Amino acid sequence: MPKQKTHKGLAKRVKISKNGKVKRKRAFGGHLMSHKSGNQRRAIAKSTGMSPAMTKKACIALGA
Repeated sequence: MPKQKTHKGLAKRVKISKNGKVKRKRAFGGHLMSHKSGNQRRAIAKSTGMSPAMTKKACIALGA
C-alpha cells in the first residue's frame, strides 16, 4: 500500500511538540487590531494547543 501523503496546508499551520501535542496559532489576529483591547491582543498573540480529538486527526493528516 502507498504511503500517506503529508497534508501540506496543515503542516504550514501547526507544529508537533516532542510530547505529541499540536501547537497552533489563534484566530482573529491578522488585522483590525485597533478596536481590540490589549488583553485580547495579547491572548491572540500566544499560541495554543488543540483538543484531543483534533490532535488525533492532525497527526494522521501529517503522517506523524
